[in-house]
Amino acid sequence: MSPTARQREKAEAFRALHAGPAFVIPNPWDAGSARVLEALGFRALATTSSGFAFTLGRLDGQATPDEVAAHAAALDRATSLPVSVDMENGYGSDPQAAAQAVARMAAAGAVGGSIEDYDPDGHIYDLAHAVDRIAGAAEAAAGLGFPFLLTARAENHIRGNPDLGDTIARLRAFESAGADVLYAPGLQTPEEIRAVCGSVSKPVNVLARADLSLADIVEAGAQRVSVGGGLTWVAVKAMAEAASAIREDGDLSALAARVPLAEWFVE
Repeated sequence: MSPTARQREKAEAFRALHAGPAFVIPNPWDAGSARVLEALGFRALATTSSGFAFTLGRLDGQATPDEVAAHAAALDRATSLPVSVDMENGYGSDPQAAAQAVARMAAAGAVGGSIEDYDPDGHIYDLAHAVDRIAGAAEAAAGLGFPFLLTARAENHIRGNPDLGDTIARLRAFESAGADVLYAPGLQTPEEIRAVCGSVSKPVNVLARADLSLADIVEAGAQRVSVGGGLTWVAVKAMAEAASAIREDGDLSALAARVPLAEWFVE
């Protein structure tokens, strides 16, 4: 694949963000939400597997690679912002699958993406295998002709194994295998975040929590803060509450809501 000048520019901008002040990378679930986030001043976007699956009427993990690639392309077309893709486990257990996922999402316009160490069959990969998968993805990223930022995810804390020592060991091994960004979703306290960030030299992405402030997370060492499916559920909750009020009480007051689409979608 030969990257376009536009993709190369987005990639350079994305890499530069990781060398500057800490930043929030929000997670849109469709092209419209992506355009709103760009209009609100965010400087990069990351897909959410759970939020995108919701748009298809499915649960997290049930979107196909073809659908995810089309989604990434739609977000890339919709905004001028760099897009990083949640590639889940790379759509296969072996290193070749992880490498192919990187190539596929890059071809769709993405300039970054994440690979996790959890198999949809219900187990975390053993460390050696997990490292081989990140090494395969990193090798594929290195051959793209532009700086595709690979994020390696250690899933312990959201998969029933909140072993901080093992999480740190995995992230350090992923760093050595070529990951550009490290991520352990599910860290709960500033102390846990600080322990992770202090144990690696590459930038760390932290998943936002409602019980922590952005300042708490950044002060603990995070370079990048994502929200996962959180914004999707904020929007869905508002819709469901308004619809319930209509059905149960005949209350139409929520329909008074207005948004400045003409400002957000200005060309």
